[in-house]
Amino acid sequence: MSMPTPTPSPFGSPVPSTTVTIMNFAFSPQVIAVHAGDTVTWTNQDADAHTVTFDSDGTGSTPLDTGKTFQHIFAAPGTFTYHCSIHNSMTGEVVVT
Repeated sequence: MSMPTPTPSPFGSPVPSTTVTIMNFAFSPQVIAVHAGDTVTWTNQDADAHTVTFDSDGTGSTPLDTGKTFQHIFAAPGTFTYHCSIHNSMTGEVVVT
């Protein structure tokens, strides 16, 4: 049985990871790959507050101050894009298989 192929990403190849660092007004890595059921943790290491806001429905974190984290469990396969609602140029993507 073959796994579904994720939609090609405009951001580049996904990096296997369950952690994302928010630093220098960017999500790093910008694109990650996880398995259904995995929990992803974002940690803000910037002096400014940032959010993790999912493009599909606007849900996500409250503003994260320095050192604060946000976790989300990805239950189903798909491609999930997100951004910082405070700094809209900050974008990222989670590819779930």
